[in-house]
Amino acid sequence: MTRNSSRPLTRRVFFKRSLASLALGAAIGLGGLAEAKTPDNMLVIAHRIDDITTLDPAQSFEFAGSDVIMNVYGKLVNFDPLNLEAGFQPDLAESWEVSEDGLSITFTMREGVNFHSGNPVTADDAAFSLQRVVKLNKTPSFILTQFGFTPENVEETIVADGNTLTITTDKKYATSFVLNCLTATLGGIVEKALVMENEQDGDLGNAWLATNSAGSGAYKVVNWKPSESYTLAANPDFYLGAPSMKRVIVQHIQESATQRLLLEKGDVDIARNLNPEDVAGLEDQESVAVDTDLKGNLMYISFNQKHPQLSNPKVVEALKYLIDYKGMEDSFLKGQWREHQSFLPAGYLGAIDDKPFSYNVEKAKELLAEAGVENLEFEAGVREAQERIEIAQSLQNTFAQAGITMNITIGTGKQILTRYRARELDMYLGAWGPDYPDPQTNAGTFAYNPDNSDEAQATGLLAYRNAWDPGPLTAAVEAAVIEGDTDKRREMYEQMQRDFQAVAPFAIMFQKTAQTARQASVKDFTIGGSVTATAYWPVTK
Repeated sequence: MTRNSSRPLTRRVFFKRSLASLALGAAIGLGGLAEAKTPDNMLVIAHRIDDITTLDPAQSFEFAGSDVIMNVYGKLVNFDPLNLEAGFQPDLAESWEVSEDGLSITFTMREGVNFHSGNPVTADDAAFSLQRVVKLNKTPSFILTQFGFTPENVEETIVADGNTLTITTDKKYATSFVLNCLTATLGGIVEKALVMENEQDGDLGNAWLATNSAGSGAYKVVNWKPSESYTLAANPDFYLGAPSMKRVIVQHIQESATQRLLLEKGDVDIARNLNPEDVAGLEDQESVAVDTDLKGNLMYISFNQKHPQLSNPKVVEALKYLIDYKGMEDSFLKGQWREHQSFLPAGYLGAIDDKPFSYNVEKAKELLAEAGVENLEFEAGVREAQERIEIAQSLQNTFAQAGITMNITIGTGKQILTRYRARELDMYLGAWGPDYPDPQTNAGTFAYNPDNSDEAQATGLLAYRNAWDPGPLTAAVEAAVIEGDTDKRREMYEQMQRDFQAVAPFAIMFQKTAQTARQASVKDFTIGGSVTATAYWPVTK
């Protein structure tokens, strides 16, 4: 057996502050922001949160919802928000052992941790939480079911025994792959007894947890008003220490200009959705600080391999030389996206920073001549979003420098994605975000396509959507996901990406950079980098 045990997430000594008037919290958080400074022990955030559909960790699969889960629920393993480079760390499980055959991982639960109700967190709670993800079969459940768990076998493959929990997968996977998946939102451990008290018609508490919480994290849910706000109250018994921010209020503010104004007036502590112009307008204000963090989202274009010319490798290579990466990054994308040309975002195991392509019209013309292609014309599908339209227009202009006509079709996300998944678009321009913090999340869709036939209908795979058979890359993906040596696994993904860059009908262009403006007095606010969600509990003022 191999054993892994280390220190828990960073233990902090939090400053104790007396509660200021919480009447101000009502004025700030729930009915429109009042013109007043926020209390020292309250964090008020302006953010776009209208994507939240549920607070149940077994179902939540939206960006803003993951912030709530991160702060309300402990997980078996988790990320230290102040040391993300350390990777997953023990959380509710203090250690784990891997069986000799590599099929089972046994977690030893941390003792002395309680749910918000005061009841202890047990291995039985952890087993129930993971089992209910599989049984409910909501959108994110594939993150667990890919290990062979089914509603029929999950009570035999995820088993509690005293203070330990054992999960047994259908085959040997890299331990890091399994543990990374358990850090996803669905890894939140719920209190079994409380959830089952609120079960309705066999739903395992799903309806109740949509608007309530049953966790052990730094905060508990006070209320959530969809598309308006949510409020969290601190857990004074949080095992890492009572948070300094006794209350967190996140208000849905759609417009960048409104978020900036509220920040400048002192009505909010943090503004999370500022456009480049509003960020620039804050640069000279000493009372405000702006942080830039890489997120995991990638912006890319892809070329349908059913197209007679776009399936020519030299044509694809030529198109990669007709992208003005730096020009776009330094102009209308400034501060929002950073040039990145590989399918793993920076911050992931095996990520590389290779940039083999740059804007070079003459090189592109030479490649097109070698391919014998003239007067190339094709359709590009683009979702109706300003930055994507601007990228498409830039590509249209630079492609034209080599005599290529790119006709832009703009539609809703549903319209464009439907055609993309049906393999109907010649070219697609869009963004992709990881589903869980492991390299398999992107390798298994950009570079994996075991059945390229139309009948396969593997629309979840980006390679399939482009009718591309990755050849040996598919086998490379399958090998990397079961490699137990982390260093070797890293090397496999590095090589995989270089091979992908050379042959794939994809041009990955940018990685998302998030700019967050805050009052300068706010310290240790982190949005989670490229691998996790926002943590409120380290914040001080």
